[in-house]
Amino acid sequence: MAEAAAGRYSELFRESSFRPFLFAGAFQFAAPASVQVVLLFSIALAYPAGERTTYGALALAFLGLSSTVPTLLTAVFSGAFADRYDRGIVMRGANLCSLLATAALAADLVFRPSASIGFVGPAGFYLPEWVVLSYPTWAVVAATSTLFRPAYNTVVPRLVAPHALGRANGLIYATAAIASASASVVAGLLLTVGPAEYALAIPFVLFFATQVTLLLLRVDLAVVRPPAHRSIWGDAREGFSYLGSHRALLEITVAALVINLLTALALVELALYVATWLGLVSGIYYGAMVAAATLGTAAGFLVAAELRFEERAGRVMIALVFAMGACLIALALVRTVWLALPILFLYGLAPGMFTTVFLSTIQATVPDDKMGRVFAADELGSISLVPLGQWAGGLLTLSIGVEGTYLLAGGAIGALGFTMLGVFGAMRSLAYHPQRPPPDAREPSGS
Repeated sequence: MAEAAAGRYSELFRESSFRPFLFAGAFQFAAPASVQVVLLFSIALAYPAGERTTYGALALAFLGLSSTVPTLLTAVFSGAFADRYDRGIVMRGANLCSLLATAALAADLVFRPSASIGFVGPAGFYLPEWVVLSYPTWAVVAATSTLFRPAYNTVVPRLVAPHALGRANGLIYATAAIASASASVVAGLLLTVGPAEYALAIPFVLFFATQVTLLLLRVDLAVVRPPAHRSIWGDAREGFSYLGSHRALLEITVAALVINLLTALALVELALYVATWLGLVSGIYYGAMVAAATLGTAAGFLVAAELRFEERAGRVMIALVFAMGACLIALALVRTVWLALPILFLYGLAPGMFTTVFLSTIQATVPDDKMGRVFAADELGSISLVPLGQWAGGLLTLSIGVEGTYLLAGGAIGALGFTMLGVFGAMRSLAYHPQRPPPDAREPSGS
């Protein structure tokens, strides 16, 4: 069986451009996580010990807000760019902006302007000037990575056959998850032995390697579309219209919106779960929990590809929703890290599998000239309530505690699964035939 699986994956590498394409995606998806690790650590320590739980917490909250609005705005138009312009140019341009923003952030950390700026908040609240300067550079990294994703995901069907989409997506995102976890760990180690700007060498190298691997692609990435004289906004609006007119896709987006809201509600409190519910105050246990979830996600990307999900894609995604809810409930019922770790691994497994099934189904069923906009519209819809979930998670935990938050979030996800079974008929029926070629990029369907 192992030899058969190896043979199936070796088929992917017979396409000369797949290997550089795989690593381009893995590096680009991993780099922002390590940037965030450096920023979170640096900003948390930007204040004296007595001010970290108040001023430092607010400064970290502003870091999240600084990228939320630019990311959502970019998601509106990222698909239109992917469906309007050469996707190689879009990917290289977006990644180059990420690379330059990381260099600018490193310069900010090297020179660290020492002035302080008074800001709205508790009496005496201030932001160090270098922290204020870090917000727009982080926003650029987050926004340009959002611009990169739809263009990248639309290229997969040009490199592999329809029956190999699941394995290709699984391998790409599993590699990205492992690279992300590794980059974050190495960045964390560098933060302990040297200044923060040294740790930024990790994402800088990853973005640079992405640029190099993108230049090695030998595949036509031009977009061939019917003549049209629309604005970028008109193109973006057409993508939302396509999503809205295809009930199964719309149902997936609504489901993802609710799932992401509810998981953000619980997982934003993971550090508190470890410290208070499990009673473990050493950082190594929190790191182990994050690593378990990340490894589970990486495994999920690969496991889904072996399920032959294509002709029952919608039903598989609904089953995975139940699994996510059950895992969150289970976390609230255990009090030892040795049970919590495997539960978190299983929790990570479900969204990894869900993502592989979703990406492959879209790539196999949506016309090439609209695919980028469908990916972007879904991403915008599914992540738009994550900031609300993170904010509400803090308030909810204050009211009912960590255990109650996890029970409520897990139960609500389970209830969503039953709703999907009963109401989301189009999603239940969603499927594709792996031997049937995807909609042709050069003969796009009508609007």
